Amino acid sequence: MPKRSDPYSSDFYAELKRKGFIVYEIKSENYVFQYYDRKEFYKICVNTGNHVVHYAERSFETDGTILFFGNPHIPFSWKIISENYGGYCVLFSEEFFNSGNRHVESLQQSPLFKFGGTPIFNLNEEQGKFITTLFQKMLADADTGYAFKDDLIRNYIQLIIHEALKMQPAENYYTQKNAAERITSVFLDLLDRQFPVDSSDRSTQLKTAQDFANSLAVHVNHLNRSVKEITGKSTTTLIAERTVTEAKSLLLHTDWTVAEIAYSLGFEYPSHFNNYFKRETGATPSSLRLQTV
Repeated sequence: MPKRSDPYSSDFYAELKRKGFIVYEIKSENYVFQYYDRKEFYKICVNTGNHVVHYAERSFETDGTILFFGNPHIPFSWKIISENYGGYCVLFSEEFFNSGNRHVESLQQSPLFKFGGTPIFNLNEEQGKFITTLFQKMLADADTGYAFKDDLIRNYIQLIIHEALKMQPAENYYTQKNAAERITSVFLDLLDRQFPVDSSDRSTQLKTAQDFANSLAVHVNHLNRSVKEITGKSTTTLIAERTVTEAKSLLLHTDWTVAEIAYSLGFEYPSHFNNYFKRETGATPSSLRLQTV
């Protein structure tokens, strides 16, 4: 079986961005399933094991072989319960998927990926073997020099999608005893997905508790109460802590100007960022940099 790049490495993400897709094997001894922070890529996985999957405001408990469809615009996270698990995964951009085919429906409109859809399918033994075989073929063909390899990968992805559309979605919704825990979990996941900031040309989109509430389709008061109940901190405090942590990292480890850092973190004006940073840390962005010179 061809060996893929380490999912934690910068080479992995560089290859993903260059090709528009990447296929890899999931192994319990070297892969943390819930780690994923690249917002522009869709994700399809076949996986065997016991997990709790949080997807938007719903949670699913899985035990056995499942097929999962992840939309980069909808927060999701995994809690691994079983010690042993494994499977295969493909990440791909919508641009790659639609390349050469103008008649392909937007992935965000697909019942597999759209908000409110059901992204998890329980597979029986026969279905699991068939889907796993498709991933194994995809993995093998991804490393060949075949001239039409990209078309072949797209065909595999489309075949997996069509197989899923023929199935009935999983209905074993896992309802947590504490609804506040569920909404807090997806809020924290959505917050974490904005970081790390890897470009000074793009600005983070979610900056306030109201922004996050809108994205999660809940009332801001409900979000604030839930987060406070579970974490003991306010939504605004958690956003500020994560923003300041990222700001410090960018100030210390990049050569971006303060204005560029301010923009990347969602501040319209550098002066607003300066005031915010000083209020939260007691120091100005420039003075923090000078301390390390």
